[in-house]
Amino acid sequence: MTDATASGSAAIRMPLGLFVFTLLYGGMTVLAGVLAYKQSRLWPTDLAVESGIFAFLLLVVISSTIAQLYGKELANRIVWWGFLPLAFSIGLMTLVLALPASPEMIEGRPGALEAFEMVHGQFWRVVASGPVAYLVSLLLNVWIFDRLRGNGKGGTAGLMIRGAIASALSQAIDSVIFVTLAFYGEFDITNLLIGQVLAKVALSFLLVPFLITGGVAAARWLDARATHPR
Repeated sequence: MTDATASGSAAIRMPLGLFVFTLLYGGMTVLAGVLAYKQSRLWPTDLAVESGIFAFLLLVVISSTIAQLYGKELANRIVWWGFLPLAFSIGLMTLVLALPASPEMIEGRPGALEAFEMVHGQFWRVVASGPVAYLVSLLLNVWIFDRLRGNGKGGTAGLMIRGAIASALSQAIDSVIFVTLAFYGEFDITNLLIGQVLAKVALSFLLVPFLITGGVAAARWLDARATHPR
């Protein structure tokens, strides 16, 4: 191996935990948009919530985990690069919607084409609103999470509290931006907006602290496994 090859190999090395979580992050950016097509009921109330929040909360967990272990700057870069799979998915969906359906699909699966186009043929406001809300809320989450740490690393309790507060605040902002830009003027957004905010804040305090703690532990385990393989 030449010196250039060796230096090139060293330059592209990254912690295994960071590699795995980056892959998961890219997948969640795409999946959040797919799941958002279903509005779920928040039992026992009649409030609604778009189901993409579950994937979006994982984006919060992953970005916070990366900020905790690998630094705020790297977490912010992951957020910005998250636009890439999001943009590719939007472009590919636009292409697929424009392509003519096969005769076999039209004749053999009645209603399938109409259902596909109804679900995925979103109007431009929804397509444009997602990336705006995504960028603002995820960058805000990383900033709040990092600022709350101060000069120390803190223990597990501090990690959980920081994660919950950063997630709750950033996801409330995300809900206001997305629902307003995507649906204002189309129908009464009151129930959806209230449901979104309540669900994201509640899940931020109930689930996110434990998910972040687990995410940090998992990333550390992966890094240790890569450094000291059996």
